Amino acid sequence: MSRVAARFADLKARNRAAFIPFITAGDPDSETSFAILQELPSAGADIIELGMPFSDPMADGPAIQASSTRALKAGMTLKGTLALVQRFRAGDKATPIVLMGYYNPIHAYGAERFAKDAAQAGVDGLIVVDLPPEEDAVLRTPAAKAGLDIIRLATPTTDDARLKTVLDGASGFLYYVSIAGITGTKSSSEGDVKNAVTRLKRATSLPVAVGFGIKTPEQAASIARFADATVIGSAIVARIAEAGAAKKPNAALVNDVIGFCETLAKSVHAARA
Repeated sequence: MSRVAARFADLKARNRAAFIPFITAGDPDSETSFAILQELPSAGADIIELGMPFSDPMADGPAIQASSTRALKAGMTLKGTLALVQRFRAGDKATPIVLMGYYNPIHAYGAERFAKDAAQAGVDGLIVVDLPPEEDAVLRTPAAKAGLDIIRLATPTTDDARLKTVLDGASGFLYYVSIAGITGTKSSSEGDVKNAVTRLKRATSLPVAVGFGIKTPEQAASIARFADATVIGSAIVARIAEAGAAKKPNAALVNDVIGFCETLAKSVHAARA
């Protein structure tokens, strides 16, 4: 059983949703990024989404775009992202890590080489937002060979016919993008999201994670009552940006971000109590 499947099975047995925080590798710099990454499990992260910084993150809103810019300016690369994961794995063998990003850097790296190196570094799954199901065999085939999950996206505009295509070859979990648009810019109603998750669960046995537009502990808890996981990214990377703008020392920046994640995790984990 993969780390992702094992984690969801454990949470299901405890009737608890997963808290999945997102940070961008190398934001605001490699060492501070690693310090945040290694503290996330103790802050309550059940699965970690680690962004692969890219110069043109078209599905992301201003906060995550800015995090990619900071990371690239600080020298982060795809190879460096894998090195962060490998370093994390030296101290944590259990927490699943899913890389999220765009195909261009993977294509430049070489899809087969990337899948092999990612698995060896300790990556568990991939979310490549600009690689549609009809075209992802170039990555899905070597990823499957390496034991990596290919996590697909469903949106409010995904109809039943399209959903079948999305689910064909999907693994790990299904990521429901709760808004039509870019990350971190607006929120959808709880009722609409609940109806969408109910529909998705009728179509698949994969866990359903909900992300995009979730910013507060209260919003996180409301989603966790019916979804298998709550994903929060923009609100977390915004904390990193705010701490950096305030010129906080790196240790204080890390403590601020981890403290916020602890609050989010407690809300998610207590949502069904």
